Amino acid sequence: MGRLFLVTLPPTGDIIYRCKHCDTHLAYATDIISKTFRCKHGKAYLFDNIVNVNVGDKDDRMMTTGLHTVCDIFCVACGSILGWKYLAAFDKSQKYKEGKFILER
Repeated sequence: MGRLFLVTLPPTGDIIYRCKHCDTHLAYATDIISKTFRCKHGKAYLFDNIVNVNVGDKDDRMMTTGLHTVCDIFCVACGSILGWKYLAAFDKSQKYKEGKFILER
């Protein structure tokens, strides 16, 4: 295992979302696209950009909005599962999610 490099988001006056287990920086509140998403455990937010995550294997999942190809995302510091990344959407109306991230609240 190599050296761990964490991105520390510089303070901008904006809220910084962090890993609830180890406090690692993940994203700015200004990177939120939508707060209306749901996951198994409750609320989830759709983000345009996040940092300090590793991606898992890709998987086709049936979600409430249809079939999507996604991969789970994990905190680089503690390994906790944080949510998932949309890789592909099969419905044209859902294409805006491709390349975006879901962080579970």
